[in-house]
Amino acid sequence: MATQQTRLLARAAVAPSVVMLFIWMIVPLVMTIWFSLNHYDLQDPGNFFFVGLLNYKYFLTDPAFIKAIFVTLTLVGSVLVVTVVGGILLALLMDQPFFGQGIVRLMVLAPFFVMPTVSALIWKNLFMNSDSGFFVWISQVFHLPVVVWFTNYPLLSIIIIVSWQWLPFATLILLTAIQSLDEEQKEASQLDGAPPLSFFFYIVLPHLSRAITVVILIETIFLLNTFAEIKVTTNGGPSTSNLPYLVYSTLQSSDVGGASAGALVAVVLANIVAYFLVRLIGKNLEA
Repeated sequence: MATQQTRLLARAAVAPSVVMLFIWMIVPLVMTIWFSLNHYDLQDPGNFFFVGLLNYKYFLTDPAFIKAIFVTLTLVGSVLVVTVVGGILLALLMDQPFFGQGIVRLMVLAPFFVMPTVSALIWKNLFMNSDSGFFVWISQVFHLPVVVWFTNYPLLSIIIIVSWQWLPFATLILLTAIQSLDEEQKEASQLDGAPPLSFFFYIVLPHLSRAITVVILIETIFLLNTFAEIKVTTNGGPSTSNLPYLVYSTLQSSDVGGASAGALVAVVLANIVAYFLVRLIGKNLEA
């Protein structure tokens, strides 16, 4: 009896927090769904009427939607390749003993703690500025043609910025996994005279498979919502408008109904991707 009363008291104590969290999540979702089913223009708020799935039809058939999907997938896929491959190389390097190892690790991890807006401003004004940026100085030193990054290679520029932000995260996870490698395996491979490449491909890489899966899962969820870097650098053009920025552009045109429909489409697509990634990581962990 006492145990049941304790459980009831514990549930009663937690109930207000659960209810508040539920309200905090469900109210914005319900309002977004309601707005997506109606015509609601901020420039004409009095002209509010039910349109059903018409907003979804307009958003999904908009040519900009297909382009935004392509940009989103290109951005996510490119950043994942750069961060996973670069993270493995950096993790292997940082696992070796050398002078100043602690300072180097701190410097490598530092970009992850910089806000996306700040990092985008740094790259835009200090590195990729076509007049006085660091890359312009490098080009002048080696007598190379100056590259106007955000005009000639806008999507590549954003991929570089976002990769710079997420490379420390991948490095940290992969370095932790490398340091958990069994020392007996290392010693056995050294005694057997295994070449470095064979040691990497047959021992280190299989050991890192779970960590790589975790990196891909977490990064994909966040990379699907990339926005600040695009807004600060290219403002959505040319050819850099991903799905979140397309929703923002729709809202900027005062079309709340269309923006709400786009936001829900983005959420559904992100959840589909997350579902398959969770299944993938589950199978990997079971193996």
